[in-house]
Amino acid sequence: MLVSDLTDEQLIGPRLTIVNPLRWEIGHVAWFQEFWVLRHLQHRQALFQEGDAVYNSAEVAHNTRWNLRLPSREGTLSYMNEILGWVLDGLSQGDPSPEEAYFYLLALFHEDMHAEAITYTRQTLAFRPPAMQGIAVSRSNEGKDPGSLPGDVEIPGGTFWLGAPSDLPFVFDNEKWAHPVKMPPFWIARAPVTHVEFAAFVDDRGYRQKDFWSEAGWKWRQETGAEHPVYWQRESGSRWRQRLFDRWAPLKEHWPVIHVNWYEAEAYCNWAGRRLPTEAEWEMAASPIGRDRLFGDKPSFPWGNEPPDPERANLDWSAMGCLEVGALSAGDSAFGCRQMIGNVWEWTANDFQPYPEFSIDPYKEYSQPWFGTHKVLRGGCWTTRSRLIRNTWRNFYTPDRRDVWAGFRTCALSQP
Repeated sequence: MLVSDLTDEQLIGPRLTIVNPLRWEIGHVAWFQEFWVLRHLQHRQALFQEGDAVYNSAEVAHNTRWNLRLPSREGTLSYMNEILGWVLDGLSQGDPSPEEAYFYLLALFHEDMHAEAITYTRQTLAFRPPAMQGIAVSRSNEGKDPGSLPGDVEIPGGTFWLGAPSDLPFVFDNEKWAHPVKMPPFWIARAPVTHVEFAAFVDDRGYRQKDFWSEAGWKWRQETGAEHPVYWQRESGSRWRQRLFDRWAPLKEHWPVIHVNWYEAEAYCNWAGRRLPTEAEWEMAASPIGRDRLFGDKPSFPWGNEPPDPERANLDWSAMGCLEVGALSAGDSAFGCRQMIGNVWEWTANDFQPYPEFSIDPYKEYSQPWFGTHKVLRGGCWTTRSRLIRNTWRNFYTPDRRDVWAGFRTCALSQP
């Protein structure tokens, strides 16, 4: 569904540092399933003998992927269907062991992450939005105007267990394991920064004032010539509009600002007299521990352990875009923070680093190569799969990336 409507030319697309050729990407997803499930787990021979040389992202340099002798569209789809058939056949043989389940889930979650990447590639390249047949579009916001959700909530200090508990069926290595961190009290915004709030920074010439930017951020701004978020354009007068895939639409004031990078988020915070939350602060605010249960069990979502649904979180393409930041009150955390799962990824202040006693997983290229060079994002976005996300999930991108579905919320510098 994500690529079936695209032409052969669109499936290759222009050579950019921030996207993959989509015909390569969908083949890579199938190869990854074959490598870990069929070859590593089941010890089968490779079905596509040249697959490693074409699809192994750890070995095939990004800028060469447009030059590879890729299978045709039909050949790629045939390869994908064959791999999927073998994987499903393996699952039909009975319940997998814990070790087997790990590799099946690894392949599944890897596909989920690429589905999100394919969606933002379509946005980057101004393709029309994907035709997601079978996706029930959420009507939870229809006919309502939840608007903004101003103000901060106070999070009390205490010892918080940061990271994933060991009883989850699957955890990537960068989440391992929950460990105690001492937290002073802090005040965090109830909702992410909105379009209208960020537009005030832009209109106040925030992109032109060096004092708001870090040295690295100012260097990025000068090199790119950025004057506003990447998909914004000034309409007649002072109004802004935004490109949503292949069309332009008036900027929706109370949507979360999206497609801004870490440098832009940091500069906004400096302008507003605020700051980005740390990872630990974000995760603590996104946990349903409440003021009296800092040391209790740690459910996976702000509201508890019940799986996400469209009344609590904007995930799974269910709204086919963002919702206003005041929507989905059923998903609030115990402290009153809204939309900490879904709608828009949120930048945090932290560099992406391993947790104490980090141990690398079999998919060694997933985390370790990126420590120290990337920033951490939390919470998921409207294209993230609900089976993938939880409040301990750590996403990571370089601070210059603004093609991804990323926004942010802020913290007070001191007690309000």
